[in-house]
Amino acid sequence: MSEHRTATRVPMDGNKPRMFVFVLLENFTMLSFASAVECLRIANRMTGREAYAWRLIGEGGDRVRCSAGAEFTLDGDLDDLRRDDTLIVCSGIDVQGATTKKLLGWLRREARKGIMVGGLCTAAYTLAKAGLLDGKKATIHWENQDSFSEEFEEVNLTKSVFVVDGNRLTTAGGTSSIDLMLKLIADDLGEELANSVADQLIYSSIRTDQDTQRLSVPTRIGVRHPKLSQVIQMMEANIEEPISPSSLARVVGMSTRQLERLFRRYLNRSPKRYYMELRLQKARNLLMQTDMSVINVALACGFASPSHFSKCYRAHYDTTPYRERGSHAARLSI
Repeated sequence: MSEHRTATRVPMDGNKPRMFVFVLLENFTMLSFASAVECLRIANRMTGREAYAWRLIGEGGDRVRCSAGAEFTLDGDLDDLRRDDTLIVCSGIDVQGATTKKLLGWLRREARKGIMVGGLCTAAYTLAKAGLLDGKKATIHWENQDSFSEEFEEVNLTKSVFVVDGNRLTTAGGTSSIDLMLKLIADDLGEELANSVADQLIYSSIRTDQDTQRLSVPTRIGVRHPKLSQVIQMMEANIEEPISPSSLARVVGMSTRQLERLFRRYLNRSPKRYYMELRLQKARNLLMQTDMSVINVALACGFASPSHFSKCYRAHYDTTPYRERGSHAARLSI
């Protein structure tokens, strides 16, 4: 049985709503934020009282724009919170740019109070940057996992939908906010109410922290072949030190030629080509989400030399790694 750590916080006062303080960062993901708030709103409606309250704050205390372009008026700046508040940071694209020194200092100060701190979608990056996830289990959107694991080795990164580790909460983004909030509501007010909230949301498959965020390999590639899935899983787990096609074939009890035919039949490409695309996709994520040098990105993705990496990258993406990083930085500055 896997280790399960419950949230530790001040028990709810029946006459006082539990306060959630949402910190909205520029370009935050609206779906993750809205899913969390809707759970709280419906819980209030189902109980017939204000079991939960919430405030929206952010750096500057004025307005903030989500990644969909909608603007939100904030209730306040990064001010002092009470120890029994629950602080939830909401982020989305370019979380690195939205994670300012002022925000990091404020988060560290508030966390020293023993306050419960959470991060939705990519906000686990912000919490980790502030040092709030050191030695903790956490999760982040699958698209950001490669860069996160490279930068924060002291965090035990999982692929779970959400993680509760003591007074730290993290989610993978999207609708995973619903699963986290339903767990918190169940802890506060009982599973029956949490199930009623899920019914109101037409949310029929409540996930736990044991569920992983990405679709299974067969579902993702649209093919249900056990040996093909096993090989792809091994490829995904061995990006920095790629395994040869002959070794992959041997593990699943096939000849190299049989493995070639299997990939050609179902994926219309060779195992070597498929593996290369996986490595280049990770490289692209690292180029766009970290400050790692191109040389270090190449090494992290199994390329022995920067020149070979650049040649392969250009053949696949029709641009060089250096230009990719430069054009991405230019887009974010607009």
